[in-house]
Amino acid sequence: MSEDNRIHVMDEADVRRVISRMAREIVERNGGTDALVLMGIHRRGTQIGALLRAEIERAEGVRVAWGSLDITMYRDDLAIGPLPVVGASELPGGGIDGMNIVIVDDVLFTGRTTRAALNELTDWGRPGRIYLCVLVDRGGRELPIQPDIVGREIQVLPNQRVEVLVPEIDGRLGVEIINLAPEGT
Repeated sequence: MSEDNRIHVMDEADVRRVISRMAREIVERNGGTDALVLMGIHRRGTQIGALLRAEIERAEGVRVAWGSLDITMYRDDLAIGPLPVVGASELPGGGIDGMNIVIVDDVLFTGRTTRAALNELTDWGRPGRIYLCVLVDRGGRELPIQPDIVGREIQVLPNQRVEVLVPEIDGRLGVEIINLAPEGT
């Protein structure tokens, strides 16, 4: 994709500042780190969650429970497009019953990924509380789901996509808007 199709929204320094603020907000909303579990949604939500976890641990001087969610089998669009690759979800030691879970994702759009994550979590147990934390809220919800903690809200046109870049996958940290070709071209 050419550079002309990309709009740079956040560079690495911007993302790190936002992560720092979001980490403080998570701890504040939870009233500390007791019973706190971060659960990143595969793929990039796990990397954003790891950044949040590292920042909380640095600031608070404690270990934070961690897990990951592969919501593939909980998606409502499995019949659309190619067959997905199913990965493994990881539960924190001790499970999730009574814990305060923070679901972490990179971009919130329709709400369907979050719904799938909620369905998966409730199959594993009954958390005491669930928060939704996203790096980018691009609007356009199809379901009545709203984030509790947001890094940045970005207005995006229907022919645009928000792409969160993480070093483990993309070689760098940042956020870009991708201009997609109009239909029929």
